[in-house]
Amino acid sequence: MEKEIKKKKDDEPGALFIPAGVLTGMGVGFFVGNIPGAMFLGLGIGFALFAVCEIFKKEKSK
Repeated sequence: MEKEIKKKKDDEPGALFIPAGVLTGMGVGFFVGNIPGAMFLGLGIGFALFAVCEIFKKEKSK
C-alpha cells in the first residue's frame, strides 16, 4: 500500500508532453514569426497528447 501512495515521476511520462509542446511551439514560433501563437498551439497539442496517454493508461489497467 505504501508503494501505491508514493508516485514517481517515471510513472507518468505523459506529463512531459506539456512542456515539450510549449518548447516545440516556441521553436516553431521563432521560424514563423509568431511566438505566442505557436506556444499556445504547442501547449494545446501537449495537453491533448497528455489526455490521450491518460486514456490509454486507464484502458490498459482494466
